[in-house]
Amino acid sequence: MTEHAPATHDLLAQLIRFDTSNPPGNESACIDYIEEILRDAGASTTKVARDPARPNLIARVPGRGEAPPLLLYGHVDVVRADPRRWTYPPFDGAIHDGWVWGRGALDMKGGVAMMVTAILRAINLGVKPAGDVILLCLADEEAGGRYGARFIVEEHPDELADVRHAIGEFGGVPLSIAGRRFYAIQVAEKKPCWMEATIRGRAGHGAKPMRGGAMAKLGAVLSALDRARLPIHVTPVGRAMIEAVAAHLPWPRGALLRLLLVPRLTGLILSRLGAPGRDLEALFRNTVNATIVRGGEKANVIPNEITLGLDARILPGLDVDDLLDELRPVLGSDADLDVLLYDPASFAPDYGLFDRLGRILVELDPSAVSIPLLLPGSTDARFFAEIGIQTYGFTPMNLPEGFDFFSTIHGADERVPIDALEFGTKAILRLIETYDVPASKGELEVRVEE
Repeated sequence: MTEHAPATHDLLAQLIRFDTSNPPGNESACIDYIEEILRDAGASTTKVARDPARPNLIARVPGRGEAPPLLLYGHVDVVRADPRRWTYPPFDGAIHDGWVWGRGALDMKGGVAMMVTAILRAINLGVKPAGDVILLCLADEEAGGRYGARFIVEEHPDELADVRHAIGEFGGVPLSIAGRRFYAIQVAEKKPCWMEATIRGRAGHGAKPMRGGAMAKLGAVLSALDRARLPIHVTPVGRAMIEAVAAHLPWPRGALLRLLLVPRLTGLILSRLGAPGRDLEALFRNTVNATIVRGGEKANVIPNEITLGLDARILPGLDVDDLLDELRPVLGSDADLDVLLYDPASFAPDYGLFDRLGRILVELDPSAVSIPLLLPGSTDARFFAEIGIQTYGFTPMNLPEGFDFFSTIHGADERVPIDALEFGTKAILRLIETYDVPASKGELEVRVEE
């Protein structure tokens, strides 16, 4: 049995050195490395896979049998990286000036390293949690989960029998709102919907003027998307998040923020808030962004068809038909829409573990104020929700003021402070140590700061 757990930052640096860019993924070597560490420490492990090159690791540490199992999960695949834009090569796992650099440092090999290290420390300390602790290291999150979480839920749900609560990505990251620092714990997320818009027009020779063709229509569609503001929706989770923040802000800031919950005023208040308003906008609207353009084969041939890839995110409580009803008037008659992917997961948050997670953050940072987070993006949580598991985004990192987490995760120079990794590891270890029967499902109680 391993006597000492590796430092979280050293483990992360090693995980980064496995190039698991997805596509194609090739997560096998990275998964094998994690399995060897956990097995040497005494955890029981198994691997399941739709494709042998893309396995998922299931590790279990037995508890006292007094509480349901607690699930910790994260993915080891990453998005691609162009090394020409990086200060340090994206798969070197460089450690410089107190930071670990590389693709996956934040999304989400950093979180996996925290979870693995916390479990190793718990084993070394002889911690016997109230319930079993299950760790899932997953493939394929970045490309839809077919080889990862979706596969587990569809083919191996028995491995997660009796699990009610889980922690995964993206919560516990500080947000600065109106001069106050909040730790946002994800309790729900928007649903992904990937679409293609096909735009058609007359073909022709590039030497002859062409007006009103597919290219011109494409420009009109892109301009319409850029100008569009889809309708406002105040969801229960969005309301809970805003009320929790407003309760900790002085007048008039708290009162102004609460006006976001009045639909006829939401758009106006978002515009008045400036940069914070732009960050909050996705909590109140379905969003659609153009991400891919395909069309044309030769410089002197005007194409008769352009395909536009669209990434939409749908609020909890709404579905793809609601989105299409909002989007078609924006695009007009020049674009034919096809839905490529839609995961209709339902999120009615169970707050049974929320207060415990908040107390852990206060232990580590007495100034911490925890708020529920509606994530504008999508994670593997949507698959586990299908079998009744509530995920809390809880990979805490006390990141420095001004560090833009969400702009860094898929960008060049992805990196994380060593101190933030240690903060998160301590938080997850504390959860394992103190975990017991979660509170009954209920609404979040918003506590007003005295």
